Amino acid sequence: MSTDENQHENQHEHEAVPVARVRHLDHAAAHAFDLPRMPESVDIFDTTLRDGSQQEGLSLTVDDKLRVAEQLDHLGVAFIEGGWPGANPKDAEFFARAPAELHLSTATLVAFGSTRRPGAKAEDDEVLRHLVKAGTEAVCIVAKSSETHVTEALRTSLDEAVRMAEESVTFLRENDLRVFFDAEHFFDGYRENPEFSLRVLRAAEEAGAETLVLCDTNGGTLPHDVERIVASVVAEFDCQIGVHFHNDSGCAVANSIAAVRAGASHMQGCVNGYGERTGNADLSAAIPNLSLKLNIRTIPPDRLERLTPVSHHIAELVNLAPNPQQPYVGSAAFAHKAGLHTSAIARHREAYEHISPDAVGNGTRFVVSEMAGRSTLEMKARELGLELDSAALAGVLDTLKTLEHRGYHFEVADGSLELLLRRSTGWEQDFFELESYRVISDHAGRQMTEATVKVLLDGTRIVATAEGNGPVNALDSALRQAIGPHFPALAGIHLTDYRVRVLDTGRGTGAVTRVLIDSTDGEVVWTTIGVSENIIEASWQALLDSIVFALVHAPEEP
Repeated sequence: MSTDENQHENQHEHEAVPVARVRHLDHAAAHAFDLPRMPESVDIFDTTLRDGSQQEGLSLTVDDKLRVAEQLDHLGVAFIEGGWPGANPKDAEFFARAPAELHLSTATLVAFGSTRRPGAKAEDDEVLRHLVKAGTEAVCIVAKSSETHVTEALRTSLDEAVRMAEESVTFLRENDLRVFFDAEHFFDGYRENPEFSLRVLRAAEEAGAETLVLCDTNGGTLPHDVERIVASVVAEFDCQIGVHFHNDSGCAVANSIAAVRAGASHMQGCVNGYGERTGNADLSAAIPNLSLKLNIRTIPPDRLERLTPVSHHIAELVNLAPNPQQPYVGSAAFAHKAGLHTSAIARHREAYEHISPDAVGNGTRFVVSEMAGRSTLEMKARELGLELDSAALAGVLDTLKTLEHRGYHFEVADGSLELLLRRSTGWEQDFFELESYRVISDHAGRQMTEATVKVLLDGTRIVATAEGNGPVNALDSALRQAIGPHFPALAGIHLTDYRVRVLDTGRGTGAVTRVLIDSTDGEVVWTTIGVSENIIEASWQALLDSIVFALVHAPEEP
């Protein structure tokens, strides 16, 4: 729970409760629990702006929150939880600006809060009053549904906890608000005292809650327990049942699917699985699992292909690097490295791809490394529009293996790989010719690095000197100063990441270093590589490849 919500921490803190181990149920065994029929559709409720923002290292400005909400609406989720109005100035500003600045086409904005305090009146409770003032059509309130948390954390009676739920929902409904009721610690509480947990749900339903959301607040429940418990709850109530899972046991997505199989038709989570501790259920995986695997409607079908671009766009907005191995939307989700796989895919794509990558806006990638076979290189070259004959393929394969033995790693350096393949056809860049470069570090007064680059361009010798806060920055500035006036497209090219790895630490300061540089033109990102015992030389190799790659793909100047 964030510090912004510390005023409510005694009511909604997290405590671990042991979970029993039970044999996993297959489809046939599921009938033993008399599972309800799976719903035809599931409402997707995204809580990135509230629960997701509690992730360590994730901090959103109000402008960030507005932009993320726009992307979620673009994706087509049903509900966007915007935050806790009144808990902090940031959320107060967000809800104040949202009506004028946030134009939602498919999603409903939801404000989050809690039930009234023990012993208070609902109409006098500050949290509930802030929910009414937030100006949203719907609100989501959290309530304790575990006996232990009521008696030990709230230090009140079970009867009072039930009244808190009932009176809070009644107050919000009297103010014409749709109410989602989050039953916190429900799964732990149900195992401990199911009668009380169901009493809390019943009170909320009878007071007018639209959806009862069963929360696995500690994230420790496993799918077989989820399926059994959700099925029993669905059978008990007439209103919609939803679920909210955390990923502490690595089962948040699996638990969400199990809950839907048991009849839940409302699912909460976060794009990219953001959230406190190990995160919330990853909607980027849960949505396609339901839509493509179980044929259950989640977001509008024609928007499913937006999943990957929205996932990556939100990652940029929250300033967290996307996880390449993330299911469905990761850059490596449909990447193939082994020669056996790539040759099989050339003949039959379904052999190693469980869905068509296009369905979620992703694509197939052929990763080239020392493990690559001739067919892998041929497909990669064809992907780049290059025609390599048998001799060229054999030559580039030998070069590739030699370079990777020296420390190059082309499967993570797509930009340098493309230049290597182009050179195998006899191509050489003719944008400019390097004569020399020099780097000087000055420690007089303040640390500053100076770089001088000498190039030949159209027969003219150009010498440029620039300062930077390190050798790479200085070299980049000097090279751009030398050739930038002749190639205006470079003004839109930016280096976004710089990574160094020492490959053989046993050699001390004489060790070989590998440098990777990520660059972008605002739309495409590429990575280039350099390897040398001299870290400045390795950096220059990667920097030079980055600039040349940009010039190869720059639009022609009129």
